[in-house]
Amino acid sequence: MIDRIYKGLVRHIDGFLMGCLLLTLLLGLFVLYSASGESSARMFAQLTNISVALLVMWLAANIPPQHLERIALPLYLLGVLLLLGVALFGEITNGARRWLDLGVARIQPSELMKIAVPMMLAWYFAKREESLRLTDYAIAAIFLAIPAAFILKQPDLGTTLLILGSGIFVIYLAGFSWKLIIAMAVGAAALAPLLWTMLHDYQRRRIIILFDPHQDPLGAGYHTIQANIAIGSGGLAGKGWLNGTQSQLDFIPERTTDFILAVFGEEFGLLGNLLLLLLFTLIIGRGLVIAAQAQSTFCRLLAGSISLTFFTYAFVNIGMVSGILPVVGVPLPLISYGGTSLVTLMLGFGILMSIQTHKKLVAT
Repeated sequence: MIDRIYKGLVRHIDGFLMGCLLLTLLLGLFVLYSASGESSARMFAQLTNISVALLVMWLAANIPPQHLERIALPLYLLGVLLLLGVALFGEITNGARRWLDLGVARIQPSELMKIAVPMMLAWYFAKREESLRLTDYAIAAIFLAIPAAFILKQPDLGTTLLILGSGIFVIYLAGFSWKLIIAMAVGAAALAPLLWTMLHDYQRRRIIILFDPHQDPLGAGYHTIQANIAIGSGGLAGKGWLNGTQSQLDFIPERTTDFILAVFGEEFGLLGNLLLLLLFTLIIGRGLVIAAQAQSTFCRLLAGSISLTFFTYAFVNIGMVSGILPVVGVPLPLISYGGTSLVTLMLGFGILMSIQTHKKLVAT
């Protein structure tokens, strides 16, 4: 009886992917305990976040992909409607309008779009896979641009980049020509002066500081400078768990969220960073294998987008902390403190598991 219950619970769980996720989450708990000043309250809150995220992942893993395909369009339309609600009635916090109070709950619709956008585009291309034309890619770009414009207006540049990335991955995996991608990149570069004028002052400041953070060492450049000092001082093997001077003496800002990698690098050094990169690589690689083995166009495009979006999460945060990208407020996936982003990520991994395990059921 117990054996049957256990098999029923894990039937749609991909063992390799689950193992990598749990190891990464455990590593995140270790560094969070140090980064939070050994705060038991913060640890309990993160354990609660992880429990909710794992439950969401399990629920998603048990939903057959064909059901996900059916709800792709309604979910996208609901997300756009909620983003419109944010633009009209959203709450302003720290100068940004990102949250919508529904009375019974306070939600951030942009997080929903991280999944809804690639699902919608995967559904769209799956419906047209027999006769794809250039106009289909143009229509897909419009579907992508609508939520991105709403979120950029909030403003939330980090989430905008992640959603654009998730949609662009679907468009590329659907067969969009490399030549056209290069041509569009050149066109975007030519429009850079116009795009520059559309950025907020603080966003322009972040880009300027990227090239020389010492222009404002106690202001806009402070995050990057302190993060580089912490990572550099970690050396090969690090200073040891709970022994990072930059983090323990409170020099690193946002050390439990966006800049937790600086704490990790200081305490565990280059070897610790390589271990983290290995875990990320295994997770991404497993996701791409699931995408390659998918039995339908919708599943292949969605799985590929989820895997590459996780790569974008990691790349943007690591680049931001190491000083090769502007500070845009993207957490380190599975490591940073927080619930909303973690639940969204685990929802995506649950979808990956659903695509893999339901494929096996159909095959047998």
